[in-house]
Amino acid sequence: MKFDEFDSQSSKAWKQRIQYELDGADFNTNLVWNSLEGIDVKPFYHADSSEQTLPIPHQSDEWKIGEYIYVQNVKSANKKALECLSKGTESIYFILPKASICIDELLNGIVDSAVRIYLELNFSAADFLTEIDTKIFKSHSTIFLISDSIGHLCKSGNWYKNKFKDFSDTLGLCSATEGVKSVFSVDIAQYQNAGAAIVQQLAYGLAHAHEYLLEFKNVMPEEVVFKVAVGGNYFFEIAKLQALRWLWNSLIKDYDLSTRCHIIAEPSKRNKTIYEYNVNMLRTMTEIMSAALGSSDTIINLPYDVLYHKDNEFGRRISRNQLLILKHESKFSAVTNPTMGAYYIEDLTNQFAEKALALFKDIEKQGGFLKQLIDGTIQKKIKEYAKKEQDSFDNNNQELVGIHIQQNTNEKIKEQLELYPFVKHQPRKTLIEPIIGKRIAESIEKKRLGNE
Repeated sequence: MKFDEFDSQSSKAWKQRIQYELDGADFNTNLVWNSLEGIDVKPFYHADSSEQTLPIPHQSDEWKIGEYIYVQNVKSANKKALECLSKGTESIYFILPKASICIDELLNGIVDSAVRIYLELNFSAADFLTEIDTKIFKSHSTIFLISDSIGHLCKSGNWYKNKFKDFSDTLGLCSATEGVKSVFSVDIAQYQNAGAAIVQQLAYGLAHAHEYLLEFKNVMPEEVVFKVAVGGNYFFEIAKLQALRWLWNSLIKDYDLSTRCHIIAEPSKRNKTIYEYNVNMLRTMTEIMSAALGSSDTIINLPYDVLYHKDNEFGRRISRNQLLILKHESKFSAVTNPTMGAYYIEDLTNQFAEKALALFKDIEKQGGFLKQLIDGTIQKKIKEYAKKEQDSFDNNNQELVGIHIQQNTNEKIKEQLELYPFVKHQPRKTLIEPIIGKRIAESIEKKRLGNE
């Protein structure tokens, strides 16, 4: 039989049938789930009850496999980058700890114009301007500079110098690096890793970006990079990424700009564990799947042992192969818009976009993101939701395999720790309270380590 031989049923008819099967029980009480974020999830979705789909200006088949490389030594970093590219990586994200690194030497041999190069500047843009040869940026058409002074303020509690000087230096960087696709970026990942709700992540990310837009609207680059951490709620995270694109495009229309939203996605650290660490591979797998379906430009996977092991080839190979399998064997790059017509995801996207836009507007009415960051409002709101999520976890309403359930009580991890896997407290004088990431299983893990 063909599908058109069946009589179509309206959403009203479906609901009536479900209500009949419930035998008097309330539909909303028993079957509609309300998430911690305040999102209503219905038991079924139908075309005649779905809102008009928000246009998502992106093709999901364009994403590239990325890899992080911390540049401690230029020659070693260059060698590692070439090795990664030979093994299937398509994009290299260099983390630069100092301005004196020779970019020409760092990019030596990386001649394929299809390879995306990201250069994250962990220092003042002014320091970089005094060191670089700007000709290198004109010869590499796919370089993205990752410079986020507001993100640095959020993480460290201080500007590099001060707001005026940091923004002025970024303006100078815009002028000196003509041809570079992106000059400044927005780190939304830090909000997710600190425990912010999805609506908060979207609204804070948009308000964060708006601060740059107000300062640099006359010199906006071709693209603005948003770095996003993807959590374990599979469908919600797909919708989150799609909502981010819609929100950004709605914002720049008001400024008559065409600057594109460029998304780098990575798995969240918030739900990762040091016990039963192999389960982290399953967690990151669903998260990079969400990233691929949600319209990311570059996806960078995290090794399963990133929390407690130093950088190692085995962890890198496993994380890279997860992306290779996803892209080439599972064909996650073969469909242009795989979520089109998925009414559930479309409904989630609409809800996240609407709620985030309302919160963004409220932030702007209250003086903007920086004002609320400096007076502590942003930090307070993130902490409130993080506590709500932590309480849900502690009360076993949310579970992690190996932590709450299927726990191997004989497992020992202490001797394997090469890195400290918990929040580090370093009291120091700061302009604002820093936004600090914290994993949800930390308190349980500390107790278990203490009992080993």
